[in-house]
Amino acid sequence: MPSNSNPKTRVRIAFLCLFVFLIVLSIGAYFVAGLGKLQDSVAARESEAALQGITDPGQIDEALRQHPSNKFLQMLAMATRAANETNAATEKLASEVEPAAISRDINFGAASRSDLEALRRDLKTAEANATAFMPRYTALLKAERDNVEKYALSLHMDKDALSRLLDSLDKRHAEIAALTSRMSSARADYYRAYEGYVAVLVGEFGAYKVVDGQFIFPFQHAVNRYNVAAGAMTVAATRVAELEEERKSLLKSQQEGWVQIVSGK
Repeated sequence: MPSNSNPKTRVRIAFLCLFVFLIVLSIGAYFVAGLGKLQDSVAARESEAALQGITDPGQIDEALRQHPSNKFLQMLAMATRAANETNAATEKLASEVEPAAISRDINFGAASRSDLEALRRDLKTAEANATAFMPRYTALLKAERDNVEKYALSLHMDKDALSRLLDSLDKRHAEIAALTSRMSSARADYYRAYEGYVAVLVGEFGAYKVVDGQFIFPFQHAVNRYNVAAGAMTVAATRVAELEEERKSLLKSQQEGWVQIVSGK
């Protein structure tokens, strides 16, 4: 059997990338979308004018420097900072899911039984961490929402405007949380399949050998077990790859939405 079916060829889970790009880009698009619904006032017109030509949330601070007393720009800048803080906390949380040993290249032909058993323990830990990720992530989103609402209240924003702002924030959180939930589940499935793959090698330890990149098993039943385990890992990796493409599509949609909204198209 080909040894390149092992986890070294697996698709990397782009968990962190989701938050590095999507959170910051999406928040501006949703909040700026509320401009057209604001009451017709000097502040609303000033906000809309200040945001013309902005294609990156990082430019909001510059708009605020030009109009420091504009409450909507103050709110938008604060909300973007809150999203950045959630992003940083999420990156840290996601980095804690996988023990460092899992990402190292493994020479299964030279690995000892204790090496394989240690890898299985790490994979079980990673699966448990991935399964427990969503409640902790949801807590980060709630903290972000609470902070945004508290700041908006301190600005004495109009109740209707505040309601629309929080509705927009909830919509963004719902989109991100839904995709994150699927990615967390896929990540857990992958670690579980990977652990099952290593379990086969542990069960056949001493019987198989690797020759020219091929796993050689002495009995057909071992070949069958290996094929099933390798197939399960391939399915899990494929699911991760599909979600990565979905992430890219969502990111593109958010980027296009941001540009269209601030350009008035």
